[in-house]
Amino acid sequence: MNKKIFLPVLSFVSLIVAKTASAVCPVCTVAVGACVGLARWLKIDDRITGKNIFLLIVSLIWWTIDFLNKKNIRFYGRKIIITFGYYLIILLPLKFTNVIGHPFNKCWGMDKLLWGIIIGSAAFLLLSFLHLKLKQKNQNKSYFPYQRVIVPVVPLLILSLILYFVFKAI
Repeated sequence: MNKKIFLPVLSFVSLIVAKTASAVCPVCTVAVGACVGLARWLKIDDRITGKNIFLLIVSLIWWTIDFLNKKNIRFYGRKIIITFGYYLIILLPLKFTNVIGHPFNKCWGMDKLLWGIIIGSAAFLLLSFLHLKLKQKNQNKSYFPYQRVIVPVVPLLILSLILYFVFKAI
């Protein structure tokens, strides 16, 4: 089929059948994964890459829980099991391939990638609680559109910049 016809038809069909995106859509998850790969390729410090790996883990967790909710699959402790499961699925291969634990990739005695994942996890958890507290103070409504995304993501972006410039000197 001719490209001049195929691409506009494909675009039109995509617009008709497209669903609205959720907070953590599959495309976003793939984009975060690609950013992690790009960061490694560009040799960005592992503390920043680790924070982004955490974002990949979070999006996979939310995506899975949302999928299970839609399919009405419920079991005791599923959120905790899914969370630990994804951390293990992502961290164990990194450990076994010496991406985590390499002797020349340490900062203050801890692996840089693991350090970034821990910092990203702690920051995101605190920022998510901040979002919930803000909603609670406003009769369970967000103060502004996309608050659920902006409150955690913007400070994490700022954290990335701080980590980049602070640890660039180390």
